Amino acid sequence: MLRTFELDPQLAADTFEVTDLGVTSVRLMNDARWPWLILVPRVSGAEELFDLSPSQQEEAMREASTAGQKLQAVTSCTKINIAMLGNMVRQLHIHVIARVEGDANWPGPVWGHGARQPYEQDRSRALIAHLRSVL
Repeated sequence: MLRTFELDPQLAADTFEVTDLGVTSVRLMNDARWPWLILVPRVSGAEELFDLSPSQQEEAMREASTAGQKLQAVTSCTKINIAMLGNMVRQLHIHVIARVEGDANWPGPVWGHGARQPYEQDRSRALIAHLRSVL
């Protein structure tokens, strides 16, 4: 059973709600340079992967893998990057980022590169609807 959790205010400010999966809440990063999902395990107080039970860890990794597969299909990207950092936002969250050769900062990391470019409202709504339909 998942305990009630509160989404970190920074994650809430930087992302759009997409859907909930078994263990994670799926969110779209509001940065149009990269299709970028954030999966947040809905477990109160979780900051590290080991804060989840073994079954929650397995489910979160399956959900990240599925999200990556679906994001790749939706975007026809070159590469999917999956990472957990947590240096800026302590709440456990998994980045699933679609990369395309020649995108902003390819092949370097997305973190710390340039200024965020928020989605236009119609574009974010369309992408979220498409992601909901495949996830």
